[in-house]
Amino acid sequence: MYTHCGTHIDTLNHYGYSGEIWNGFNERDHMGSRHWNVCGADKHPPIIARAVLIDVARAHGVNVLPDSYGIGEQDIREALTRQRVTVGLGDVVLLRTGRIRMWPDAGRFMLNEPGLNREGAEYLARQGAIIVGADNVALDQLPSPNPDNWLPVHTYLLAEAGVPIIEVLNLEELAAAKIYESAFVGAATRIRGATGAPIRPFVMPLL
Repeated sequence: MYTHCGTHIDTLNHYGYSGEIWNGFNERDHMGSRHWNVCGADKHPPIIARAVLIDVARAHGVNVLPDSYGIGEQDIREALTRQRVTVGLGDVVLLRTGRIRMWPDAGRFMLNEPGLNREGAEYLARQGAIIVGADNVALDQLPSPNPDNWLPVHTYLLAEAGVPIIEVLNLEELAAAKIYESAFVGAATRIRGATGAPIRPFVMPLL
């Protein structure tokens, strides 16, 4: 099984800049003959945190955001205001684009995805999110608006902000029930040095 398929977490060694990943670790000093010796799935702790669902699709009055729509700060703010919730320090953020409704049609699900843009990613990091997840494949808006960076949200969150990513989440039941706050529990498969690993998270509504 490929480590980046199905619902999975992207760990901090997944993306970086010019041979350097989060915390200044570099390929020269921190990569072994077969894998990274730091920041891999085997190093990722279990996740037990408050989760905040941000239903961007519902805030726009649609089931699925349009192709290649970029979710920015204003989109996030408007959805949170509508839901009467906030993002705080230590939260897991779950972004709903509605794209999972296209599954399993790979052509529709994976191409020209709506997703988070860099502005939106910076806003969530500033609010204190410890993980950002979404119901699409890339989390990022595709194709990238930056011709020099294929996945600018990946590089920013992982290499600059130190915020891991979860992709291919099924958020439809949570959204339908309007459960915007929950307790999130999950743990990455501990694959040594891997840049990502399957994860089967679950949530429990807050009472």
